[in-house]
Amino acid sequence: MPSWKLVSGLFIGFVGSLMAAIGIGFAMVEVPNENLAARSQNNVYYWSDKTRMVATGTGVNRQNVSIEQIPKAMRYAVISAENKSFYQDSGVDPMGILRAVANMARGGQTQGGSTITQQYVKNTYLSQDQTLTRKAREMFISIKVGAKLDKNKILQGYLNTSYFGRGAYGIQAAAQTYYGKDAEDLEPTECAVLAALLKGPTYYDPAGAQDLDKSATPTANHKRSEERWRWILGEMHKDKHLTDAEYQKALVKYPEPDGRKATKSMTGQISYLVDTAKRYVLNHSDITEAQFDQGGYQIYTTFDKNKVNALSAAVKKIQKTRLDPKQREKDKYVQFGAASVLPDDGAIVALYGGDGYEKGHFTNNADTSGVPVGSTWKPFVLAAAMQYGTYRSDGQGISPLSKYNGNDRLKVKNQDGSDVLKKDGSVFYQRNESPRQWGYITLRKAMEQSVNTPFVQLGMDVGMSKVRDVAKASGILDASFATLNPSFAIGTSTPSAIRMADAYATFAASGKHVDPYSVVSVKKDGQELPGFTKPKPTRALPEAVADNVTATLENVIQNGTGQNARALGRTAAGKTGTTDSNKSAWFVGYTQQLSTSVAMFRENPKDHELLSMNGTAGVDSIHGGDIPTLVWTEYMKAALKGQNDPGFPDAPAIGTVQHEPGLPTPTPTVSATPSPTPSDTPSPTPSKTTTSPSPSASESCNFPWGNKCNGSTNGNGNGIGGTDSGGTDGGTSPSPTISETVGDGSTRGNGNGGIFGGQNG
Repeated sequence: MPSWKLVSGLFIGFVGSLMAAIGIGFAMVEVPNENLAARSQNNVYYWSDKTRMVATGTGVNRQNVSIEQIPKAMRYAVISAENKSFYQDSGVDPMGILRAVANMARGGQTQGGSTITQQYVKNTYLSQDQTLTRKAREMFISIKVGAKLDKNKILQGYLNTSYFGRGAYGIQAAAQTYYGKDAEDLEPTECAVLAALLKGPTYYDPAGAQDLDKSATPTANHKRSEERWRWILGEMHKDKHLTDAEYQKALVKYPEPDGRKATKSMTGQISYLVDTAKRYVLNHSDITEAQFDQGGYQIYTTFDKNKVNALSAAVKKIQKTRLDPKQREKDKYVQFGAASVLPDDGAIVALYGGDGYEKGHFTNNADTSGVPVGSTWKPFVLAAAMQYGTYRSDGQGISPLSKYNGNDRLKVKNQDGSDVLKKDGSVFYQRNESPRQWGYITLRKAMEQSVNTPFVQLGMDVGMSKVRDVAKASGILDASFATLNPSFAIGTSTPSAIRMADAYATFAASGKHVDPYSVVSVKKDGQELPGFTKPKPTRALPEAVADNVTATLENVIQNGTGQNARALGRTAAGKTGTTDSNKSAWFVGYTQQLSTSVAMFRENPKDHELLSMNGTAGVDSIHGGDIPTLVWTEYMKAALKGQNDPGFPDAPAIGTVQHEPGLPTPTPTVSATPSPTPSDTPSPTPSKTTTSPSPSASESCNFPWGNKCNGSTNGNGNGIGGTDSGGTDGGTSPSPTISETVGDGSTRGNGNGGIFGGQNG
């Protein structure tokens, strides 16, 4: 055992060495020149062809003021919130430093707890790097600054150098930016709001326009700001910096800051492109927003100038021809959001975020969550059914030719056969958009006509968690998902336009998914920064599943609710979407080269609440197949001009036919079918109905998706690949419930022959 003398000697030696090291460090570290921190540059953004898009900023927005020009309420708001012992401490918080050092040594995130003096030193003399070396220098410099400078000088310096968001450095710039007044004119209640921003403007700016994650929205930010404002006023009152009367007066009403304002060159879609690229940079690097706004970065984006202009022009053209807010109240507050992504690549080549910052619209509609996508969600349900099957199919995927009941107002069943119940215990009935009784129809037909009831029950049979898994694998973010109830199958989730375009790009790329990206490289001082490697593709869906979804969505455009997109004049697939109370309408569609989503909605500008579009554009209700599809088609024509039409890969037969229980068994019958006479007065002629041929016998008409089922001389049918019509001269099926069996009709009857209607037409 070592003697007590040896232990004591070692301890004293260690402490002495430590004190000597600290003394040497203290002596060696000089207070840097404050002026070096004031240098700033522009950030320059570039189009995808490397031509210059825009330069943001003209240096740091900062105007220094004296301590006398800073209201006492502002000084004490910061002290009460950040550093209560400011006037008594030595300028450092040893325990806070030890906590931060220990956490960094473990590789964890940095922690707060710095004194106002330390934060002033960091703002003024040091970089924002979170390293042990920088932390040690900060401590020594803070001690020297604390001993050398008067406390009011330190507080003045801190409030003149702190970042308040929106490009504003210092309290004077912040007062002008948020309240349009000089710092010396701020009210105590306004001071508390500005003090809250020091905790992080990304999350405490009530406008939320520069938020970097899905928890930071205008609504969430406003709530956080108001909560911290109230807490700071309470701390000021507790610390006796506000009298009882001043405290009660300050609490009367939250002092709403001014909205964000457009800066020079940040007009039209440029503001939203910059917003999107900036978010991407901050999310894929260690650069803080304060560092980024000091400038000096070159950001090379994926945005195609011609496509951006074409998308904006398409929105403006349809707006002008269909909307008249001066004459129709329901045309006010109508907004659009759109995005265009390259399949098999992920590059965002175009987006439409709104009318522009210069018109007071600071929310990027292309990259915000909150607008339900409606029936554009149904392809994920179908994909899940084809990939995983239902609880009755023993894990085997099911075919899009499986039939489900398409009637209106149906009970929805759980997998155990029980009825789905509402919260009050009553039975839940699913509604369609119209009361039409479709009977049992194929999933393909249900997608074509956007019938809700089959997909709600299908989602329950597959399991909504499987639907969510498919959507997530295709590119939808967790934060966008709605509750997994029956309505989940028909689009209660709220992904952004960018994410919907990206998810449909997964179908276009035969099941390969690539995360969307907007920045290809970032440079600073001539050096390329790490973190901006192009995202790699992953296998999200089996190829056969994705190609069968595409074939089904081709049919939506050719024969269903998306027929307005046929004007594109090339092979395309897509899906319309409309939500409850007509609060939003979507069209998402793609070719093999380009995937684009268009959202249309009305929003109350005061509280961001969605409003019904019933009556908008002078029609009873807006559907995804109307204005959104027109915008999509107008844009895609321009975006794809001069490119070839490669079509899509052939979709192989997939899955087993697994009908919903309750499907009537068709039996051969003889019935009379009308045959037109020259006077168009029908007269009965015999017609028969037979069951569908087996899949193996149907390959002659390119089963299951070919528009090639030609009938006899006068029966030119579309078969499986087209509508339910058995051809120009095909027969008429006798019953809606078996409307997709053979349409073997009269010589000249216009019929609904269905999936094999053309064979004997």
